[in-house]
Amino acid sequence: MPTLDWNAKNFELILLDQRALPGEVRYITCQDYTAVAEAIQKMVVRGAPAIGVAAAYGMALAAGRSAQSDLSSLREELNTAASVLQASRPTAVNLFWAVRRMLKLADQPVSSPGELKEKLLAEAQRMAAEDVEINRRMAEYGAKLIADGDTILHHCNTGALATAGWGTALGVIRMAHEQGKRIHVLVDETRPRLQGARLTAWELSQYGIPYHIISDGAAGYFLHSGQANKVFFGADRVAANGDVANKIGSYMLALAAKDNQIPVYSVFPISTVDLELESGDEIPIEERSQSEVLDIQLRGLRVTPVDAQARNPAFDVTPHRLLTALVTEKGVIRPPFTENLRQAILGKTN
Repeated sequence: MPTLDWNAKNFELILLDQRALPGEVRYITCQDYTAVAEAIQKMVVRGAPAIGVAAAYGMALAAGRSAQSDLSSLREELNTAASVLQASRPTAVNLFWAVRRMLKLADQPVSSPGELKEKLLAEAQRMAAEDVEINRRMAEYGAKLIADGDTILHHCNTGALATAGWGTALGVIRMAHEQGKRIHVLVDETRPRLQGARLTAWELSQYGIPYHIISDGAAGYFLHSGQANKVFFGADRVAANGDVANKIGSYMLALAAKDNQIPVYSVFPISTVDLELESGDEIPIEERSQSEVLDIQLRGLRVTPVDAQARNPAFDVTPHRLLTALVTEKGVIRPPFTENLRQAILGKTN
């Protein structure tokens, strides 16, 4: 089922509400850019590539729903929409990349507001289609890193749900499975929102890929005991030196893998790379509501004390020294990442 879909008849964006999965399949309708921004912030839609495409449609909605009759006023309104959308989540760079791409298009000469509106919608649809194609190319490159019989430890959700279709790291695993490789997946729960237990496990069930859910704290045990051969996760922003910001817990997973000589691969589209940031230390880390950590119930009873407080960073940064390779639509990129990432972005592959 699609993560997002455009309803041309009613000029609206339909989003699969990932907060309800796997228990319920429901959809949220966004008729303006503020609704899209809210859906991103509240994690109706999540995953860096999916957030980027949703934001692009948000910009198309801003233009299409605008009552402005002159280009100058319409472009001002688009700048306002861009600010609102970019404020929805600060870490995923695909959000900013998509909005900037739409603003760049909006600055190009057109004959009328109507023409600009049509071009922005076409661009958002183009970005959605590109995402699916890019994911499949990444999957083909990444599947070569997986051997028949591998057990793969996967963190968060990086499948079709996190993209416009197919997936990044989980897309690699899916491709290996469809190639006939006998693989098994250990799925980190991925606290506090349990994207692994809720979403990745659900996707693997759809694909018929064998898996076990494990607690986040058990990952080190499986790596040290030789029960996992490889680690795969995605990325929400990648610095120029190859440092990767990803769902909280990725850093600890990479540390445990490195200590046990287990290869670690991060899978992401080139649009996730932020060459303006020299290292991961410069990546802004979103801190979400403490209620996500504290509002836990066991047998109907709240687990934490009523006066407890919590910290809830949504991401951490895995230093490039812990990563074996980066998988992109340009190919598998190996160290030195500072040099090879830049070459890939400039169009060269290795």
